[in-house]
Amino acid sequence: MKRLEGKVAIITGGARGLGEAHARLFVEHGAKVIITDVLEEEGAALAESLGDNAIFIKHDVTSEDGWKVIVETAEKHFGNITVLVNNAGIAGKFANVADLDFNEYKKVMAVNSDGVFLGMKSVIPSMLKAGQGSIVNISSVSGLQVAPGSPNAAYVGSKFAVTGLTKMAALEYATRNIRVNSVHPGGVKTGIVDPKLFDDPKILEPTPLGRLAAPIEVAYVSLFLASDESSYLTAAEYKVDGGMTAK
Repeated sequence: MKRLEGKVAIITGGARGLGEAHARLFVEHGAKVIITDVLEEEGAALAESLGDNAIFIKHDVTSEDGWKVIVETAEKHFGNITVLVNNAGIAGKFANVADLDFNEYKKVMAVNSDGVFLGMKSVIPSMLKAGQGSIVNISSVSGLQVAPGSPNAAYVGSKFAVTGLTKMAALEYATRNIRVNSVHPGGVKTGIVDPKLFDDPKILEPTPLGRLAAPIEVAYVSLFLASDESSYLTAAEYKVDGGMTAK
């Protein structure tokens, strides 16, 4: 069964890691997918490998003008947008508050928080035309509590901001058939984590399941939220953390 048949989805930060897992899974389940990323070579190669149901557009999520191009291109190729996965994000440098450079702080906030806001602001009008929509904002367990391994205040602050933005948009558009939810991964085997640390006992200790998640395990949660199977779910937080936040 193709769970996203007839859906048109934008996935930011889609060239590799979590975004790539989302793009592959969504196409497999019948969606038309627009992959966006600043990583042009990887993104273009991924879209080509996925065939006619995927296109890649180079995109900086902090650019409002860039978002306009994404929406116009998506509508031209595939029709009105019905799914948005705000996945693009950066961690920034490890630093205490007093040692965190303000420009570094603003950079992390711009990608992780402003990018989510601009994505929703830009895509919701297309969803309103479609008469439906599901927005999945990829946050972090650090958007619920200061989790082990949180790199800096900018990262934590930006992920808490995503949690709040999600709830606000969900309430504003609940009567317009647009649902907005957030997904909160713990440790995931992506480029943010040094591969040499994937099996480090110090990294794994906070997680009761005793391992990091594979990107596909997060993508399956987003697949459910993007599909009509989750039609009564909005303004909610979905932890994909192996039990970390229960400790």
